[in-house]
Amino acid sequence: MLQVLAPFYSNLSGLILLPLLGSLIILVIPNSRVRLIQGITIWTSLITFLYSLSFWIRFENDTAKFQFVETIRWLPYPNINFYIGIDGISLFFVILTTFLTPICILVGFYSVESYKKEYMIAFFICESFLIAVFCSLDLLIFYVFFESVLIPMFIIIGVWGSRQRKIKAAYQFFLYTLMGSLFMLLAILFIFFQTGTTDLQILLTTEFSERRQILLWIAFFASFSVKVPMVPVHIWLPEAHVEAPTAGSVILAGILLKLGTYGFLRFSIPMFPEATLYFTPFIYALSVIAIIYTSLTTIRQIDLKKIIAYSPVAHMNFVTIGMFGLNIQGIEGSILLMLSHGPVSSAPFLCVGASYDRHKTRIVKYYGGLVSTMPISSTIFLFFTLANMSLPGTSSFIGEFLILVGAFQRNSLVAALAALGMILGAAYSLWLYNRVVFGNFKPNFLLKFSDLNRREVLIFLPFIAGVIWMGVYPEVFPECMHTSVSNLVQHGKFD
Repeated sequence: MLQVLAPFYSNLSGLILLPLLGSLIILVIPNSRVRLIQGITIWTSLITFLYSLSFWIRFENDTAKFQFVETIRWLPYPNINFYIGIDGISLFFVILTTFLTPICILVGFYSVESYKKEYMIAFFICESFLIAVFCSLDLLIFYVFFESVLIPMFIIIGVWGSRQRKIKAAYQFFLYTLMGSLFMLLAILFIFFQTGTTDLQILLTTEFSERRQILLWIAFFASFSVKVPMVPVHIWLPEAHVEAPTAGSVILAGILLKLGTYGFLRFSIPMFPEATLYFTPFIYALSVIAIIYTSLTTIRQIDLKKIIAYSPVAHMNFVTIGMFGLNIQGIEGSILLMLSHGPVSSAPFLCVGASYDRHKTRIVKYYGGLVSTMPISSTIFLFFTLANMSLPGTSSFIGEFLILVGAFQRNSLVAALAALGMILGAAYSLWLYNRVVFGNFKPNFLLKFSDLNRREVLIFLPFIAGVIWMGVYPEVFPECMHTSVSNLVQHGKFD
């Protein structure tokens, strides 16, 4: 029996199937058994997280080859296989996914009032699809899971959203991302008819003409730029964040925004190196515009959640600047900033969610003197505000420093403009904190004393530990990714 199950409990396919197995178990339990559903859900998500850590423990740092590779026959004709594996680039995105899912489930235990069982199942399905996206080594399989993630997120926003505009936000999120991805599907079909395969490892050794590289790069860009998101296709993100439930905003900011930048790293840059060099100035221009524009837009917002929602747009475009520096420092910095962005961007949504649960408003003008009624929440919010500003000693500082080092080597003007975005980021972060936490107390709108409870404080502790660990001792992360990143740079002949 153990020999039969061995491929599943020791390999990536088992990690992908584990959340789905948990959702099937929950599905057959009656809705009245709420405590049992909660217990199975949290234990399944924790086991999945611990299981993902086993791949980090067994990971070999000194090879750029994909590890834990599995091939399962999917379509006999055309010859397309369920082909999965991880390297130093994708390893930590898998772990980040399994890290955030238990927190999303814990948040939903008490904040979700209807369809609790379905809520847990939606997050398990989303987790499984996200893990599969980061493990896919076949273009078509990647596209299938890349688009499948939209389904549970569409349901999470549309069903458990917080206001009347949630249906519009869900459709906007779905249609924006789906329309962009149709171009990628056409590009994948073109690649298949030209080469006879969608296997990534074979395609990495295939040389396309410069003209074809440019056309294919544009098709992939149309899909990935929406997911980042880059200006001007960023409109769906603030709307989706504002209307999504708190846990939906956490998974959206923590993981889903990484799909676009991961796609650039995994497919666009290594498969189309000449086109990447050709479009690098274009990416720099869009990224700098996005950083400055969204930072200025954030300053004039009046909704707490929308202020925090615009912030990731600037951060993710900072990531693209480092990534298209096309050197080891820039790419490693962009990966580290993406990993840091998981907890740093997710935790403020939890802070806003805790305030909204108590005061039933997210409009900034109704807040003031929150430190008097929510001192613990105000302290945690301060910590993540400083982390969002990339204060030395926090995780974001390491990533942004390496990105600036890499960008200066490629284009010093772009690096200087990106650094201006950091100043603007500090401006809106501190201004928001000052307006909400300090100032005159408003007893007509705020409860006398309603600080975080023990469960809510415990939810923040893993985020705080992760941010400090990455900020104080970041070496363990570049160690795993360095060989893969070096291979990527050498493969594209960017140095």
